[in-house]
Amino acid sequence: MINKLEHILSINNITGEGPIWNIDEQTLYWVDVLKHRIYRLAPRTGKSEFFDIGISISAIAFRKSGGLLLATKDGLAFWNDHSDKLQFIVDHCKFKTNAPLNDGAVDRQGRFWVGTWSGDSSNLPANNLYRLDPDETLKVMETGIHLSNGIGWSPDNKFMYYTDSSIHIIYKYDFDLSSGEIENKRIFIKTPDDEGEPDGLKVDSEGFVWSARWDGWKISRYDPMGKIEREFKLPVQRPTSICFGGKDLCDLYITSAQFGLSKKEKERQPFAGNLFKIRTDIKGLEESKFLG
Repeated sequence: MINKLEHILSINNITGEGPIWNIDEQTLYWVDVLKHRIYRLAPRTGKSEFFDIGISISAIAFRKSGGLLLATKDGLAFWNDHSDKLQFIVDHCKFKTNAPLNDGAVDRQGRFWVGTWSGDSSNLPANNLYRLDPDETLKVMETGIHLSNGIGWSPDNKFMYYTDSSIHIIYKYDFDLSSGEIENKRIFIKTPDDEGEPDGLKVDSEGFVWSARWDGWKISRYDPMGKIEREFKLPVQRPTSICFGGKDLCDLYITSAQFGLSKKEKERQPFAGNLFKIRTDIKGLEESKFLG
């Protein structure tokens, strides 16, 4: 049934984040930041498994050569499920900040974008957005960010969308695919303060922007002009991120968190931290892979 919400997996993630769909394997990957785990689910068989990495992971991306690129507490690293060792390619000191890394995504030229966040409000806005090129060069792309979060690109590669969660804003930039440069920053949407913070983000094949709403109990879809086109109410307060999957890329997977919820709030939300899916009538876009 179109637009029906399904509860897929009871995993009680503390902070489930960063879902990505492997179109070749037909599997879903995501992380639990605070449990230091990478999860993998094969919906066709129902088989799920996790890998203990031993360090907090905030974002993952597929590599063209196989395996994953991880954004971790100690920097950026390569990993595959055949080894329990991480191959660090960029130490955290290269980011010139003590702030931890947060969400990330790969553009269609195989470059990985990732930002930082700070839990100390006195340091805001002191966070940055970075771009890692396939030759492992790291470049600062934006400064003065409060809490860096979801990133995505329009199907025609003309625009980039970028979330600054704690000020409730998703920005829109003009994007140059060949050079990877961004310019003409403007506000795409600013969400009401009492409706939660925009978190993870995906752009679909029609150029509409989907945003998970932390503390908002919902997922919102915006047209390219920033107007709400539809919303999906959820049984959890803190949806964190989203991605499209399935054979036709019409299944919207949703991660969530129970981080920060009181005992009473958890009792009222028995599904907090679990995985959900909405069958939509809209096709997503295939995940890009890091070329390094």
